[in-house]
Amino acid sequence: MEEKFVEIWLANRAKAMQMGIRMRPVEAAEAMKTAHRWLSGSRESDGFSILADKRHLELSLEALVIDKRFTALFTDEEANTALERLLWAGYRF
Repeated sequence: MEEKFVEIWLANRAKAMQMGIRMRPVEAAEAMKTAHRWLSGSRESDGFSILADKRHLELSLEALVIDKRFTALFTDEEANTALERLLWAGYRF
């Protein structure tokens, strides 16, 4: 399940970069650690606000975290953080 999550997250990041959104590189081997770090802090994930401005939050880490396929990979607190950020940004489900 982790491998699929990382695969999709990195593909989403590549799509965002093709749209001109600058993002720091994330190595596949460090992707889960990076995801947990972003979800435990007060800062949104890399590119979140720009994705929100462009109405492409479906490409964000936060959207992927609340995807039913991957909820088991994250704590309830991390999932709630992701959901709160998405709702605050006006994400439409």
